[in-house]
Order: sequence, then structure tokens, then C-alpha cells
Amino acid sequence: MFLSPARVFAALNEVRPPDQASPVMGRAVVVGGSVAGLLAARVLSDHAERVVIIDRDDPRATGVRPGVPQGTQLHALLPGGLLQLERLFPGFREQAVARGAVEAPPEARRNYLDGRLKVVVPGDADSLSGSRPLLEGLIRQQVLRLPNVTTVTARATGLVCDSTGVTGVRCDVDGMPGIESGDFVVDAMGRSSRLSDWLERAGWAPPTTRRMTVHLNYATAVFRRPAPNPEFPVVLALHSPGGPSDVAGAASFAIEDGRWMAMMAGYGDNRPGRTADDFVRRLRDQFPPELGDVAGNEMLGDVQTYRHADSRRRDFHALRRFPARLVSVGDAVASFNPVYGQGMTAAAMHAACLSMYLRSRPDLGAPARRFLALQKVVVEAAWSTSTSADLALPHVGGPYPRGYRISSWISRQIVTATVTDVTVARRFNQVVSMREHPSSLATPGVLLAALRANLRAR
Repeated sequence: MFLSPARVFAALNEVRPPDQASPVMGRAVVVGGSVAGLLAARVLSDHAERVVIIDRDDPRATGVRPGVPQGTQLHALLPGGLLQLERLFPGFREQAVARGAVEAPPEARRNYLDGRLKVVVPGDADSLSGSRPLLEGLIRQQVLRLPNVTTVTARATGLVCDSTGVTGVRCDVDGMPGIESGDFVVDAMGRSSRLSDWLERAGWAPPTTRRMTVHLNYATAVFRRPAPNPEFPVVLALHSPGGPSDVAGAASFAIEDGRWMAMMAGYGDNRPGRTADDFVRRLRDQFPPELGDVAGNEMLGDVQTYRHADSRRRDFHALRRFPARLVSVGDAVASFNPVYGQGMTAAAMHAACLSMYLRSRPDLGAPARRFLALQKVVVEAAWSTSTSADLALPHVGGPYPRGYRISSWISRQIVTATVTDVTVARRFNQVVSMREHPSSLATPGVLLAALRANLRAR
């Protein structure tokens, strides 16, 4: 039965783990042990007798893992992602707070657009602020406690296939080749996933890869946080594309161990904040006072930089022929401009797609078309949200979707209205936090409310 994208999105946001395990397979293999792979393993634990995670990093390692080069940067866990994590791991919020993560209700967040303070949305969902190693480490600990989940420290090198689909993963363990057999395989290898090459090598067509070049440069620094309970633990400040500033935006999050983590971003040849002096000066001179106050504290360590060349997506759903017993999740499917903080939340939504698919007790001998259809809705939603903003950047040259000029004008009206109008801001926040589908913004009522708000503001 056909469901609209909005109804699919709503259903995914209501997905909960089954009350008791309902195995539909014997052994599942997950390639990649980052957030997307761990969440897939958590879902699979309800539907497989055994789950094996293959990862090059030692699962016992703490801190920033070598397989996550952006792990030193500021990461956001959107409310939609926190909702999914709380369902997969009851008590996740409390355990994260016990480890030092900071809760940020709506009134404790500051959100600026071009220096204008946005209206507070009463009753909006709380945010949870913490470093990537803290959040990912807690997810890993929860998953590895499951009695039917184990890990193998190895380098995955290819697929094992029969005439209908995948039957396992080839891997290299300490220089010795081996095979991890499985009734179901999940690719969670991230942006650099080698699945397309593996499919070609095994005689299957690879998916089309779409890219949008953005040339984002961002820098993150950590500061000492003297106040244990800061008034505004989350501060975001964005500059509109094409404005006079060479800095796209900045943010500060209160994180564990009495620290602030601050981030600054620029595009193209603009690489703000590469040195400690430049980082502190720009936070003080070009952004609201809350960010300047953070920069007034002692910097701990060096500024960490990272470059994101492009957003990309692999359209597995469009393949006419696809192997059975195989799916891909997280950044291995689609990775977006990290300024919008969608990564971890998108991975959690992919896990919800996998849960919904497996609870339907599918025929594993056939391609996972229902999963791919559900996942497509999530990917399209996140992709449209991020790329519509990216296309407004002066240095981004497309490709532009049909009707882009009118859709971009509507988007500008809505974004501008979020500064002053609570109703529009609430609907906008629901979409950007991935709790509602973007189509909920594309209604005459929302546009009319935005136009009225902007007229009043002028």
C-alpha cells in the first residue's frame, strides 16, 4: 500500500523496538562500527540469533577513534535523533547526563540569524549537548552489552555472493584472510564505503552516486567552562549566504568535563579560525556576545580543522537489480553538509527503517525493496533540507532542481519568519530536527503565516 512521504516519516518517528525478540535470521553481519553500524546492530539484535560487527578500530578504545576523522569536531544530536536513541536504549538521556552531557531546553538555547536573536519556541523538544566520543561511546557500550552481539577487529575486503544475493563478508584479520558468513549484511562503512566496488566485482551494478560540491571548511576549539550550569549551553549563529561575512556560522555547546566546544565554518577559500588567535578574535568580533564569552575562557589544546568537499548520496533504491540480504545505512548511503547536524539523526532514522522492515518478517531471499523505499524517504528529506540551503551559496553551481527559483524564495520567507514568529519557527524546528517531513512546510498556511510575520517585522 502506498503511503505519502509525510506518513512514512510519521510512522518512522513512532517506531519502537519489539517487546520481545522475533528472530527472522540466524546470523547478521554489520560492516563498520560507528554510530550507523552500532544502531543497525541494535535493531538486528531483536531479529537475529547473532550479530557480528566488523570494524578496523578496537571496540574497547575510548576517545576519538581513527575511523572517525571528524570526531574532534562539534557534533549535534538533533531532537529527532535523541528520540530514536531513547527508544532503542531506554534511559539514554539520563545516562548521557550522568557522564557529563548537558540538557538544553528551548529557553536555554540561543539561536541567531544574521545577528538577530530568534524567538524561543515554548514546548519545543530538548537538546542534548555532548562530544561525539561521549555520545558514540555510550551507544557502543549499550550495544556491546547485548548478549547476541559480538565484534571482530578486522578489515573488510569484499562480499561473498551466490546467484541471488550476499552470503557473507570477506575480511582480513591480522594479515590472514577469512570470511564472516551471514544471512543478512549491513554496509555501515561511511562516506568512503567500498560497497560500490564490491558490487561491481561480484557482478552487480553499482548505484549512481550524486554529489553536490560545497567546499566547507570548519574548525573546532575546546575551552574551559568555569560555570557548571551555564545559562545558555547551546548557542547557534548563522549568516545568510551572500552576506558580507566570510564566516558561514559559529556555534558553542557545553560538553562534558567542564568544557565548551566551539565551531566556526566558512566556504570555498574562506578558512576562518585556523589559528587560536584568529578563532578567538572572530568569535568575539563577528558573533553575538554569548560566543565571545566562550572565547574569553582558556583554550584547551589546539584548533582542530576539517574539510568537507561535497555532499553525496548513493541511490541504491534506483537499482533495477540488487542483491538480496544486503542493505546500506548512514553516511554510506548519504552524507550531508555537516553544518546542519543531520548525520547521527539520519543514522538513527535509517535504523528505524530497518526495524520497520524486519518487523514485517520479510522474505530475505528477495532484495530488501521495502527497506530501500522507506530509507529513500529519509534520504530525500535530509537531502532536500541541506542541499536547498547549499544551493543558495554563491560558489555552489547546482545542479538546481526543477522549480528551484520559486522554492528558494519560499524557503527564504520561511527562514526569515522563524526569527519572529513562534508558529512558523515551531514547524520549521520540527522539520530541521527530522521529526516531521519537509512537505509539512510546503503548505499555503505556513507560507501565508511567514509572509505576514515578515511584513510585521518590516
